[in-house]
Amino acid sequence: MAGNSKGMRGRQTVRDMVLSMVAVGFVVWIGYLFLPHDADGDGVHKVEYKVAAASAKRGAPYPLLSPDGLSDQWRATSVTYQPAALGGGKGNAWHLGFVTPSGQYAAVEQSDLARDTVLGSTVAGGKPDGTSEVAGQTWERLQGPKSRALTIQSGSATTVLTGTASYEELAELAQALK
Repeated sequence: MAGNSKGMRGRQTVRDMVLSMVAVGFVVWIGYLFLPHDADGDGVHKVEYKVAAASAKRGAPYPLLSPDGLSDQWRATSVTYQPAALGGGKGNAWHLGFVTPSGQYAAVEQSDLARDTVLGSTVAGGKPDGTSEVAGQTWERLQGPKSRALTIQSGSATTVLTGTASYEELAELAQALK
């Protein structure tokens, strides 16, 4: 009799273990469905930038530029606006970063600091590399050791499109700026 009850107890233990694993698996599956995760599987943390851009446009002392009409393959990854009052008198600064369709990085950097200061902080070691005509405007090209940029001066603001993206992708970004 003792052997019989021991066998019964062993089957119950295995059954309880299987039921526990099913319950844990169900909880994990529910968590996966409801918790945010990277649907593309590429590890890119995407952000929504249109509301931040609209708010920054109201506060910026210069015509703040953000893209409109880029394809979904352009994924915004970071967005900030730093008013001069909060930046310790270091000027107003707009930043919007993207992963491009080719998987490179591109950013819109705009500030009313001195042009040389803005270029030095966004394209360290950048050297003139010709110009690009985009949407009827001439953008200066800069090539640095780690990144490149297109830049233009608009009133009191310096706009720099910078990153590891090609000049062609930077021009596509420039074309979308409004």
